[in-house]
Amino acid sequence: MKLSGEMRAFAARLGHDFSRPGLLIEALTHSSISSPGREDNQRLEFLGDRVLGLVMAEALLEADRAAAEGQLAPRFNALVRKETCAAVAREVNLGEVLKLGRSEMLSGGRRKEALLGDAMEAVIAAVYVDGGYEAARNVVLRLWGVRIATVEADARDPKTSLQEWAQARGLAPPAYVETGRSGPDHAPKFTIEVRLATGESTVATAGSKRQAEQAAAGALLARLETGT
Repeated sequence: MKLSGEMRAFAARLGHDFSRPGLLIEALTHSSISSPGREDNQRLEFLGDRVLGLVMAEALLEADRAAAEGQLAPRFNALVRKETCAAVAREVNLGEVLKLGRSEMLSGGRRKEALLGDAMEAVIAAVYVDGGYEAARNVVLRLWGVRIATVEADARDPKTSLQEWAQARGLAPPAYVETGRSGPDHAPKFTIEVRLATGESTVATAGSKRQAEQAAAGALLARLETGT
């Protein structure tokens, strides 16, 4: 099985020369286009999630030998979460080579965060199966690159921090309410309001509910910390 020119260019961006090209094709095949004889990427995604986790756990331990588990866990979560995988996928233009069914293609599947993140994990698994752990490790460390060194800034979860702020003052956990949704089906925008029992609240809009909740929590935290 031979790779197309686009697939070869993508493999070059990954930095891995596939001896079994079919693995890369499988990793980039979404379930919306799978059929008998054509495997989709769900099984590879399952494996890739675990490979990525091991690589990141090792990298974090190596990067900070004095860090406690409580410090490492949020860093780890920030590096392996779906949003980060999707961001890496965009950087290597994974969406351009993702194989989708017609309905997913028409609904903007090449830009969907979940599809990109899942496919990125599947690609990691394809490299692992094709070349072994060291090959997968090398690809992950190169693609994640500076994120590993700067993860501390991303590891602060605004929702968790806001909940801790409320608990420390004997308040009920913050409440999150979806107050609006706009945009086309393939690129929706969600508006979320976060409200504390004391009445303080903020509103934020983002491309996913989780992102909007995090943005709203971060904005409210900033207001509480500055007293504005």
